[in-house]
Amino acid sequence: MKRILCLALAMALTMGLGGCAAESVPLPKTTIRIGVAVYDGYDTFISELMSCFTAYAQQMELEEGITIVIMRDSADGNQEVQNNQVESFIEAGCDVLCVNLVDRTDVAVIIDKAEAAGLPIVFFNRELVEEDLQRNDMLFYVGAEALESGRMQGQLIADLCGAQMDKVDKNADGVLQYVMLEGEADHQDAIVRTEYSVAAVAEAGYQLERLEDEIANWVRSQAETKMVRWLEIHGNSIEIVFANNDDMALGAIDALKRAGVPFEDWPVVVGIDGTSVGLEAVALGELAGTVHNDAAGQAKGLLDLAYALSTDSPLPALQDGKYIRLPYQIVKPDNVMEFINRS
Repeated sequence: MKRILCLALAMALTMGLGGCAAESVPLPKTTIRIGVAVYDGYDTFISELMSCFTAYAQQMELEEGITIVIMRDSADGNQEVQNNQVESFIEAGCDVLCVNLVDRTDVAVIIDKAEAAGLPIVFFNRELVEEDLQRNDMLFYVGAEALESGRMQGQLIADLCGAQMDKVDKNADGVLQYVMLEGEADHQDAIVRTEYSVAAVAEAGYQLERLEDEIANWVRSQAETKMVRWLEIHGNSIEIVFANNDDMALGAIDALKRAGVPFEDWPVVVGIDGTSVGLEAVALGELAGTVHNDAAGQAKGLLDLAYALSTDSPLPALQDGKYIRLPYQIVKPDNVMEFINRS
C-alpha cells in the first residue's frame, strides 16, 4: 500500500511539474494589435503611407499565419486629441503604438502613457526631438532625413539652371526671384526644407531674391490662395516656386491655371514627397520636379518594426539602435516613369 501511495504521489508531482513547465512557455501569438495615430488623415503623403502599411499587413498575415488588427485614428492636427487616442489604444489592448506626431515638441504625455503601460512606440514621418527619443529603450523612429530633401530640391533648381538658365531666369537679370510655400510654423521639416533648398541653389553659384514666404500648412487649397495673391502682386516676376511638399506645389499650379497664365510664362515649380499626384504632374511637365519620399519603404519599415516588437522577434536593422531611415531621391521628367511604375 505504501509503495502504491508513493507511486501515486510521484506521478502527481510529475504531472504537476509538467503542467507548470507547460504553462511557463508562452504560446505563440495568433493576433497582434497595432494602434496607429496620424496627425491628419487627409494629408496626401500620410494617406499613401497608410495604404501601403495596410497592404503590407495583409501580406504579412498570410506569410506569418497571424491576425494583425490595425486600429487607426486621425488627430486632425490637435495634439490633445492625439494624446487621448493613444490612451484609447492602450485601453483597447494594443501591443504596440505607431505615432505620427501632431507636435514633435510635445510628446511627453504620449511617452509617459505608453511607458506606464509597458508598450513600445514607433514614431514615424514626423521626427521627435532626439532627447525625447532617448527617454527609454522602447522608443523608435521610422522616416527620412529632412535636410536631405531640402538639399535635393535645391539641386533640382541648380541642375535646371545649369541646363536651361533662360527657362528659369525669364527676365535675364542674373537673379532668381522666388516665392516659398512652407508647411507648418515651427515644424522641423518645414524649417529645414525651406532653409536648405534655397541654400543649395546659392551654393551652386546662383543669386536669389525672395519675393514672398508664407505658411500654407501642407495644404493644396491654402497654397492656391496664397499663390493667387502673389500673382496679383508680382505677376510674371515670380521665377521659382519652392514648396515644402507636393500638395502645396500643386496648389501653386492650380493658381496659375486659375489666373490664366500661359504655360510658357509659368515659373518653375518644385515640390517634395513624390506623391502619386505629384509624380503625375511631373510627367505632364507641370511640375519641374519633386523629391521622392519613400512612403512604401517607410510603411514596410514601420510594420516590420511593429511586428517584431509585438511578437518579441528579432528587430530589423536599426541605425544607432533607434532609427530606420529611408533615403530621398530626386525625380525629374526624365526618370519620373520609374517612380510611377513602382506605385
